[in-house]
Amino acid sequence: MSSTYAHYQGPSSLPSDYAILSRINAHREGSFQDAEYDDDATAILGEPSAGRRRDSFVATRPKKPSIGTYPEGTSSSLTSESSSFKLPTESTPLLSDPPIPRIEEPVDREPGSDNESNIVMFWEELGILAKYAFPVFGTHVLEYSLVIVSVITIGHISTTALAAISLGSMTASVSGFSIIQGFASALDTMLPSAWTSPQPHLVGLWAQRMTVVMFASLIPMFLIWFNAESLLILLKQDPEVAHLAAIYLRWVSLGLPAYAFNCISRRYFQSQGLFAVPTRIVFIVAPANAALNYLLVWGPAPIRLGFIGAPIATAISFNLIAFLSVLYGVLYTPNTAWHPLSRRMFTSLGVLVNLGLSGVGQTASEWWAWELVALAASLLGPTALATQSVLLVSSSTTFQAPFALSVATAVRIGNLLGEFKPKRAGVAASTSIVMAFLIACFPSTLFLVFRDKWAYIFNNDPEVVKLVSSIMPLLALFQVFDGTSAVTGGVLRARGKQFVGALLNLSAYYIFGIPLGIYLAFKQELGLHGLWLGLTFSLVYSAVFGTWIALRTDWDREVRKVAQRLKEEDKVRMRDDMERAERERHA
Repeated sequence: MSSTYAHYQGPSSLPSDYAILSRINAHREGSFQDAEYDDDATAILGEPSAGRRRDSFVATRPKKPSIGTYPEGTSSSLTSESSSFKLPTESTPLLSDPPIPRIEEPVDREPGSDNESNIVMFWEELGILAKYAFPVFGTHVLEYSLVIVSVITIGHISTTALAAISLGSMTASVSGFSIIQGFASALDTMLPSAWTSPQPHLVGLWAQRMTVVMFASLIPMFLIWFNAESLLILLKQDPEVAHLAAIYLRWVSLGLPAYAFNCISRRYFQSQGLFAVPTRIVFIVAPANAALNYLLVWGPAPIRLGFIGAPIATAISFNLIAFLSVLYGVLYTPNTAWHPLSRRMFTSLGVLVNLGLSGVGQTASEWWAWELVALAASLLGPTALATQSVLLVSSSTTFQAPFALSVATAVRIGNLLGEFKPKRAGVAASTSIVMAFLIACFPSTLFLVFRDKWAYIFNNDPEVVKLVSSIMPLLALFQVFDGTSAVTGGVLRARGKQFVGALLNLSAYYIFGIPLGIYLAFKQELGLHGLWLGLTFSLVYSAVFGTWIALRTDWDREVRKVAQRLKEEDKVRMRDDMERAERERHA
């Protein structure tokens, strides 16, 4: 695991990213002309019928319409020839067709809910986002405890051991976890709007496609992890620390495939509104992980393994989460979102690769920035590196609240776009930014009040305790901008703007923040204080510009893009049905 495992803003892409989405199956059609969204709105959504608002279909649509139907007033080009939209009557069969699924919110069922005042919608969305974010927060805190327990357990072995797990975690983040999280961020764009669309089975199909992409990406990761010691020594790391870090990587790699699968399964559940499912699963695994860490690192002689016990416990825990996720999905989750395994899971992979690489650019650029700072801290000595580990784990832990809010924001906005509610989507985005600021006040106060005692949770070295205490006020300020940046990243993910987030992070960290931090740390001899001043500047830059980008979004245009994506998938489904029927006829 990484000490920065959860300290990322799930990604945010160029205006051309939805052009990529609109070409989902262009290679199968020979050519495809991008739709002119702004100039040809009616070609995609059509004009609402007289006396009826465009969003009213959500509140009045039948519980059991045919899969593949679109809102009344939508152009027939978006539907199959056989699709129709009929209001239910007393004689409508209740079980004739699968329902159009959606995350049911009372306010969404009210006619005209997208035309209320901004103040009314603000309070409504605040409650909805809080309800969504709470179980996600529980999931990430419990999952991040897998990291914290390992760091605390190993940190009390020695300062060298703490430095080694920090270096191993840094390597794991740079070469593995950040890449996996970046690819998985593509699902934040694809799944929520698919779930509330007339084609909910696309949730399962996109998850299957991502599994194919993800597991192919694991091959180079394993090659790097199993040759880590020589690479770390080449980077001028202390030989003893490099050796222990390489041991850590070899053992934690046993959980790498499960880690990748868990990133997909979590989004599969959350896109359907099943936010509590990952929480329940991790709630079971987290105590087991703590017990495993204690037994394998400090337990009785027959089972005590020392340093390697921590990565082994982490790997076991990730595999257990994956097993329970599959079990829950098969036994307790409705199969509405599931798509039968077929050749289609190997199609349109280029879309996920393109969108995923943009996500990697955003996620990895941030993670790598943090690890570059950790590498710079290692040049200041073991004490500075151990202090950096304490500070980073602390900020990553408090980051779970705004990150949970960013996940909830991405899902909520994605659902609203899938229901064609642009105004409410915009209010949800603004509400999440306000909530991020309010949430940040709590950890800031906590760090200021307990700054002199905080380091004892991780390490008893007096020098580490003193250095942590002196940087805590800066860490408290850091929280405000870190949380805001995380939530704006969620807004960008919902829109498919991962590449915009990548550019934002690249400029924030590599053009301004890190060069400033290194200059202050080494040229001005401010040490670790200088590095954290640079990081804080990065987050101020990212939060300000991320907020500006999020608030100036044209949400009507985003709705039209979702409709275009559904249109393309409908074409593929119809073509596959025709090909299958043709094969059956010849057979």
